[in-house]
Amino acid sequence: MFFTRGFDVIHACNPPDLFFLIGACFKLLGKKFVFDHHDLNPELYEAKFGRRDFFYRLMLKLEYWTFRAADVSIATNESYRRIAITRGGMPPERVFVVRSGPSLARLKILPPDVRLKCGRKYLVGYVGVMGRQEGIDYLLEAARHIVYYYGREDVHFGLVGGGTSLEEMKAIAQELRVADYVTFTGRVPDSELLAMLNTADVCVNPDVANDMNDKSTMNKIMEYMALGKPIVQFDLAEGRFSAQRASLYARNNDALNLAEKLLELLDDPARRAKMGEYGRRRVENELAWPHEVPKLLAAYEALGRDVEASPAAQGVET
Repeated sequence: MFFTRGFDVIHACNPPDLFFLIGACFKLLGKKFVFDHHDLNPELYEAKFGRRDFFYRLMLKLEYWTFRAADVSIATNESYRRIAITRGGMPPERVFVVRSGPSLARLKILPPDVRLKCGRKYLVGYVGVMGRQEGIDYLLEAARHIVYYYGREDVHFGLVGGGTSLEEMKAIAQELRVADYVTFTGRVPDSELLAMLNTADVCVNPDVANDMNDKSTMNKIMEYMALGKPIVQFDLAEGRFSAQRASLYARNNDALNLAEKLLELLDDPARRAKMGEYGRRRVENELAWPHEVPKLLAAYEALGRDVEASPAAQGVET
């Protein structure tokens, strides 16, 4: 492309944090490099493996070099923006927050499919990756508390998504004797995902309370809100910012309290409706993707101002 059509900007998103090598090379040829920061890789490594070793420190270095190479950085939230400025050393005016707003054209509110409740009164819905840091084991423990501690056999759980821990989570459900109360769909088309979430009475985000999840904006929270669903989650900074009054907040990493909050909402239909309506309005008025488009354009305009202000752009000899 460089030798044919040409281009002005390389826009790279992580992981991995290696694309700065490409961006830095083309910066030598006068091109611009935009870093679109999707994941906190050092925190993700620590969440997965529980250690701060050589590889953790290497990821910190790669992250730093990526920020140093970037002309502009795009952050998904204010927590990521602070990391770009403090840990990455980027000037604040070069870091733009552009949130991953849900698409209301894709997330359509549809009639429920009662078959997904498997003959039970209530359905708790989840969509997301089946990995260790997603806290599915906490959700399954909460299901055990609901069934055996509270004696509730009227709640079913629909878990949509694939991932490296899917089979492990199925095995845990068997060990906890809740497999009959849980449907694992694996990775499915949007139509099946929407059917499950539209049928759910309450949606849940059991992400483990750690540095990675505390600082990250989870798309599933805003997808739940877009469908008008009340939420239960652990009390994480960016999760609370996204959901606000659309969610109840359980004590961090406390499966019993997660179960209590789920039952609190399931047994209060008026509150569920009010919370779901609030979440839908918040998405429509503040969080949907059209609200983020001007912020993304502003990031590119900042690159343009650099080009316009350069001596070469003004015809000045150097």
